[in-house]
Amino acid sequence: QVQLVESGGGLVQAGGSLRLSCAGSGRTFSTYAMGWFRQAPGTERDFVAAISGVGSSTSYSNFVKGRFTISRENAKNTVYLQMNSLKPEDTAVYYCAAVRGPSYYTLAYRYDYWGQGTQVTVSS
Repeated sequence: QVQLVESGGGLVQAGGSLRLSCAGSGRTFSTYAMGWFRQAPGTERDFVAAISGVGSSTSYSNFVKGRFTISRENAKNTVYLQMNSLKPEDTAVYYCAAVRGPSYYTLAYRYDYWGQGTQVTVSS
């Protein structure tokens, strides 16, 4: 099992940047592929970005491609989401998720472990 704790959310003006962190427990963090998802009120949980266990492969949703960057430091059991050029429509609760194995997924139901989420609010 792995426990996940997100941090780094907050209030930022449009055009600004934030970096989210997701700290995982355990000594086998590199055996988990990781994903970031987000959910705005009244909407489904949407895929944002994902990264393979060793960090060699990444995937992004179209609405963040070129603005967000996912990365990981397995020595620190941490995955990051660098968010630049933020827009008001990026406002949501952001969740990190983990699934055992080298490959990531873009569908939320494929992930086994979830953090509690961190709020990101982008003002116009």
